[in-house]
Amino acid sequence: MKQKIYQIDAFTDTVFGGNPAAVCILKKWLSDGVMQQIAAENNLAETAFAVPKDNGYELRWFTPELEVDLCGHATLATAFVLFNHYHPKEHTIRFISPRSGSLVVVKNEDASMTMDFPSDDLQSVSSQPNINEAIGKIPQETFKGKTDYLLIYKSQQEIEAIHPNFHLLNDLDCRGVIVSAPGTQVDFVSRFFAPQCGIPEDPVTGSAHTSLAPYWSKHLGKNKLTAKQLSPRGGDLHCEYLGKRVKIAGKAVCYLVGEIEV
Repeated sequence: MKQKIYQIDAFTDTVFGGNPAAVCILKKWLSDGVMQQIAAENNLAETAFAVPKDNGYELRWFTPELEVDLCGHATLATAFVLFNHYHPKEHTIRFISPRSGSLVVVKNEDASMTMDFPSDDLQSVSSQPNINEAIGKIPQETFKGKTDYLLIYKSQQEIEAIHPNFHLLNDLDCRGVIVSAPGTQVDFVSRFFAPQCGIPEDPVTGSAHTSLAPYWSKHLGKNKLTAKQLSPRGGDLHCEYLGKRVKIAGKAVCYLVGEIEV
């Protein structure tokens, strides 16, 4: 069976920037094993699979190693594919995730898209010596979310200078570790490390901003925030904290359209 596949660069307006994701729009679900094999073959941070359901699409995300609960950049990439290749007259795409519930993406006039995601529930925890050793620097604050740890530092320069020990990170009991600080030209900057998921450093992590937006909104006293992820590819995001929900906006571009044999 031939299956169309798209590769989209998310949270950027130019190819070779942002975070690449593969997208497959299916007529019906493939087996979990086959979807995992496709994701491993793609070897991108995430491959998204969507199937029409009711008035929207059911959506799932796979890294090269496993299925994840939530992925922002692959959701943005899937919405981009649907808006541009399947439903060009639509301005809203409704997704249902078996693991994260209702997710809505709206197309904006400036060609950006805004995702509506559930906020993470952050809990302040004591400094974690094993995480600090893996990251190589002691943070000012440490938080635990649903799947990730969030470490807060003083400056953007500290975030840029981090060189983690990925072997130690791979042994941690979490999906990943977010490091963040105030930005010099944006409200906050971040990086995200998740070697257990097959992603040593993720280029741009939309789902991490469901943790970052609540923290920085309260810390800075504002609901609308600008953000930049400081990976080598880099990515730009606009966040709005709404209490139980977070709106995350960004652009995307198409890098590749092709077919795979399944």
